[in-house]
Amino acid sequence: MDRPTLDYRFSLANERTFLAWIRTALALIAGGVAAAKALDWNHDAWRWVVALPPFAGGAILAAYAARRLRDVEAAMNAGRELPGMRAPFILGVSLAVFAVVALLASILDG
Repeated sequence: MDRPTLDYRFSLANERTFLAWIRTALALIAGGVAAAKALDWNHDAWRWVVALPPFAGGAILAAYAARRLRDVEAAMNAGRELPGMRAPFILGVSLAVFAVVALLASILDG
């Protein structure tokens, strides 16, 4: 059976999506660095409550991006349906929860 011919534009679009996820991961990591080093907190515990989630989120997102790039490319090359994508919803909800936690930490630190 012949493999479907993959239009290179789909592959390039997949790569652009990967790069967008990587930029988001880098932004999260940079936010963690800023919270850990640049913010002046009265209590160290609050600083880490705010700094650790972006570090962890950035690392998880970077790993997810790499796996998704591979899985989507494999599905396109095999002519299969693309895998589902829950990450934007999870990222949005996580960032909303994190914003509330960061706000509470800022209020309680004072």
